[in-house]
Amino acid sequence: MVLRSNRLRLHVGVSRVHRWLALIIGVQLLLWFASGLIMSVLPIDRVRGEHIVDRASLATLDQGRARAPLDIVLRQVAAPVREVRYRMLAGREVAEVEMADGSVQIHDAETASAIPPVNAAMARAVAVRAYRGKSAPPSVRAVTSASTEYKGVLPAWRIDFPDQDSTRVYIAQNSGRIVAVRNGTWRLYDFFWGLHIMDWKNHEDFNTPWLIGFAGGGLALAIAGSALLYFRWPRKRRRKS
Repeated sequence: MVLRSNRLRLHVGVSRVHRWLALIIGVQLLLWFASGLIMSVLPIDRVRGEHIVDRASLATLDQGRARAPLDIVLRQVAAPVREVRYRMLAGREVAEVEMADGSVQIHDAETASAIPPVNAAMARAVAVRAYRGKSAPPSVRAVTSASTEYKGVLPAWRIDFPDQDSTRVYIAQNSGRIVAVRNGTWRLYDFFWGLHIMDWKNHEDFNTPWLIGFAGGGLALAIAGSALLYFRWPRKRRRKS
């Protein structure tokens, strides 16, 4: 009789815990499931803008063209160099020099002279060449600080295409490379990503106290539900002797 009374008391306690956890965490659980579903449905190539902006340059180097020797290029740089890459930039062959600290400089491949940071006109030309959609002429503006939409290399240029997806192409001023593409699909994905990780402001911190707390509460909810399932599982009644 005592064992049965303790079992009933434990059953009631677990049921109350499960009920309160369901009330507190239930809404966030729905948001987790809904946001996870939407993010899994959205095609990742459309989120990244690969369907409308070709980040990879199709221009190839002229194998018969004379270039400055590598040692001459290195002499133009005062800091330690990690890597030198030859590539095309807006129809011009350049040597992209990456320093040990991660900073980048571009030099003329033929003369090894340093090229000034990419200006607005060149950034616009790079973006227009990579754009594969239909749009009116884009506008250009400088980006000097990070935002929810862009947290990449600074300073950068933002090229806004007035198309139906509000496409924005971000180009680093130091290298002229396309470093980010943003569109309506990305913004929808990013909104639900912020809900999913419970970082409603910056949409990037995966270790927020809210997320940790609700994840722990969700685990407790599952454990309490499993305990209730055990208590309420139908058992065969023993025959009385």
